[in-house]
Amino acid sequence: MILYITSIETAFTIRDKEMLSPHLKIRSLTFTDKALALPLYFIVQFFQLLIYLPVTTQYLCFFGGYHTVLPVIFGKVFKKRIIIQCGGTDAMHLPHINYGNYRKKWLKKATVFSFKNCSLILPVSYALVKSTYTYDNLAPRKQGLLNLIPDLTTPIEVVHNGFDQEFWVDTQLEKEPFTFVTVATGISKQNRAFVKGIDLIVQLAETFTDYTFKLVGDANFETTLPNITVVPAQPKEGIKHIFQKTQFYLQLSTSEGFPNSLAEAMLCGCVPIGSQVGEISNIIGETGFVLRQKDIHELVQIIHKLPQSNCMDLRIQARKRIVEHYTYLKRKEKMLEILADTATS
Repeated sequence: MILYITSIETAFTIRDKEMLSPHLKIRSLTFTDKALALPLYFIVQFFQLLIYLPVTTQYLCFFGGYHTVLPVIFGKVFKKRIIIQCGGTDAMHLPHINYGNYRKKWLKKATVFSFKNCSLILPVSYALVKSTYTYDNLAPRKQGLLNLIPDLTTPIEVVHNGFDQEFWVDTQLEKEPFTFVTVATGISKQNRAFVKGIDLIVQLAETFTDYTFKLVGDANFETTLPNITVVPAQPKEGIKHIFQKTQFYLQLSTSEGFPNSLAEAMLCGCVPIGSQVGEISNIIGETGFVLRQKDIHELVQIIHKLPQSNCMDLRIQARKRIVEHYTYLKRKEKMLEILADTATS
């Protein structure tokens, strides 16, 4: 049995378990992201790991952090394989926006310990392995696991996210012109809003008052701008419906590993506009627009180009790019191949 261990439940982890469970026996354990609850959850997790130890073949974790410390120890002591999927905050250090595991002493220690002592690391992007960050001049340039943990020797294999092209479909109906959407949770918290580039979206809405912007995922986000609509978190059917009506998708994140919503929006025919961060520019390719640096003037220039762009052709190419490069089946086959290897570290 595989223990799938997460700090919190997300759409990504749910999808991963749905993908793997028909083929492998999986038990899910959720930790916590609340600092005050950590001592209690360490105790609870210890006994959970102990109870399931006789039937556990390997541990599969999403993100490195506090929740991976005990699984790594159990794996080392009892010769169980432990795999950590690296998703973003565990491979980035952006102290100016209070983002990343490496800004807190004990969280950094937990993250470094976990990555140095696990069996295999599976980042969702090559940028999370080692990269030179140029998007925001206030951030350290050296990012990624090999820059943040220079003596890291654990094997690393990049496995991109994959998406269901049968569910995320473009209806080919006419979209509402000059409509923009972003999906992001927790953006009512300032640092989270900066991470997801919501500050730039607000500035765009102030500049392009005839265009409409939709922020999906956090009903508590507040704005007085009439051309910004705030939508609470939606089931995936509701998000798909929004994508199918919207012309452009904005992924202006300051930090991002591999944004799921960007690819899902592209499958639904949204023309992508994204920042030069993580895997974003590779996902977009030539099917949309990339903001090279966090500069509102550069972003405004991109938006000014949209009326002269062949958006119908970009709409078709955006979906095609995801279908060709980032399929659900490709990720599924790769993950099953990796998990079939039960060799110990």
